[in-house]
Amino acid sequence: MSDRIRNDARNLKKLMREAEALADESMLAFAKLKQAMLSARQNPAVHVDTGQRALMRLNQAEQQAMAMSTNLLRVHDELSEVARVTAGDDDGVPTEISGSAIAEQPQVVPAPMADA
Repeated sequence: MSDRIRNDARNLKKLMREAEALADESMLAFAKLKQAMLSARQNPAVHVDTGQRALMRLNQAEQQAMAMSTNLLRVHDELSEVARVTAGDDDGVPTEISGSAIAEQPQVVPAPMADA
């Protein structure tokens, strides 16, 4: 394998891992935000329906983040295949992504927002 291919492969591997980590971080941030929103709504001085629209929108954002994460796994899988074909064996352990992780998922369709 040429030095250029090896360097490109290492760079792509690094950037792929960074992108996957950012996707996970966004999902963690959404989960923390949802927890804080629900906790704030449990205050007896706050109406039970307060922030419902915001929670619904956050749920949509979470679904989109999961779709993004799944698509990144598909990108990773495709790049792994390119690496096997182009570069041969990697110096490390090959990336194996289970079929269930990259299986087609239902398309995220935004639900109509009701005024709450």
